Amino acid sequence: MPAPVYIGDEVSAAGYRLAGARVTVPEPGGESAALAAAREQAPLVLVSAAVAARIAGREMRAALAALAPLTVIVPDLRGEAAVPDVAARLRRQLGLEG
Repeated sequence: MPAPVYIGDEVSAAGYRLAGARVTVPEPGGESAALAAAREQAPLVLVSAAVAARIAGREMRAALAALAPLTVIVPDLRGEAAVPDVAARLRRQLGLEG
């Protein structure tokens, strides 16, 4: 079974590598290409919030909406970018928040 792929910073990548994931640390401007390559290779793609913030909105939304491979935004080490609050979005869509 192919291993998951993590796309993010070097320090977090070291931890994901120890956990058995393949890792990619994209060069500035290469985030979209790294996401596309990871989606072709892995059943699970983990993207740090900082990297996801540098990928075009349409492209990131398409990756998150796709059923395969599963793509998830995970917190980054420095906390520079916020992780999407899926629970709050769902509450708004259901009309449970004002």
